Amino acid sequence: MDKVACRTPAEGRDGVTNIPAWKFDAVRGAILGALDGGPILYKDLNAAVQARLDDQTLADLGKLGWHVVTVKLELEVRGEIERLDVKGPQQIRAV
Repeated sequence: MDKVACRTPAEGRDGVTNIPAWKFDAVRGAILGALDGGPILYKDLNAAVQARLDDQTLADLGKLGWHVVTVKLELEVRGEIERLDVKGPQQIRAV
């Protein structure tokens, strides 16, 4: 089974988490789809991703929140999304 290495943009955190490619692709697509309309609050990301995945994918995925965070961090490292430098709650947008 193909795996995708997910990294974190945090300084001093060099760990890599490998997740199945199908899980990465499903969550990545849902995150990018959620950001199509512009920036969203990080706290709203799980619900936005959940709304874009079918019931079977959600069941097969396992812990949605964990996968969303893991894929989000890798997308930040890749430069596909970014955190906005604003006061208040964290916001993210597609680059």
